[in-house]
Amino acid sequence: MAKLNLKFEDAVLKEITLSHAPATIGRLPDNTLQIDNLAVSGHHARVTWVQDHFEVEDLGSLNGTFVNEERVSKARLRHCDMVKIGKHIIEFRNDGPALFTNFAEKAGPATPKLDATVMLDTKHAQEMLSGRSALSIAGASDGSAAAPGKERVGILSVVEGRTDQDHYVLTSKMTMIGKSEMASIRLKGLFAPNSAALISKRESKYFIAPEHKVKVRINGEQLSSQRELAAGDMIEIGKLKAAFSFQD
Repeated sequence: MAKLNLKFEDAVLKEITLSHAPATIGRLPDNTLQIDNLAVSGHHARVTWVQDHFEVEDLGSLNGTFVNEERVSKARLRHCDMVKIGKHIIEFRNDGPALFTNFAEKAGPATPKLDATVMLDTKHAQEMLSGRSALSIAGASDGSAAAPGKERVGILSVVEGRTDQDHYVLTSKMTMIGKSEMASIRLKGLFAPNSAALISKRESKYFIAPEHKVKVRINGEQLSSQRELAAGDMIEIGKLKAAFSFQD
């Protein structure tokens, strides 16, 4: 059975089973495998079955598609190949006969308008996995400029739990919470997860998404998917309690 495992560092965020039906990868919710990150294009890549194997094809993305560190327009996939899209890794696994059933169509509202895709700094292409790559905003495809305005900056204030700081100013496009050395908000404690949650920033809005198998609560409610943060929200991850707010 062939699968795609979406990873960030060592954490598996999502897993899908492949079939004869094409599987699309991108930032829009109508993709088979959605990656909600500004470095990923709306429809970034596609995995298809061709005669006796699977292959990945780049769909004209801004930042490109890489297989085992080599940029490709189309490439055959082999067991344990690593497909790099933006700052995420997708591991291709083919442990046995493929399951040839069609993916169900996703019902829902019309495809939403995306923020412009962020371009990864090509000078640091080899550091994509480290979380230290510099990002520069790509211009909108229609050439129109965004209306100027004051951008709100989020703050996370630790109420309970052990972290490396008491207050965090969330200026980055992506902020990782976890025990990993690459985390921007460092959790302490023997049982703290290496990667617990990701906070993404889009203009003046902030969104939090739990990592795979990590319990994250907002105001006492456990998250199962991404959610926008509002001023006054209380985030709970294990023994950590932190309040979200905006700078005055």
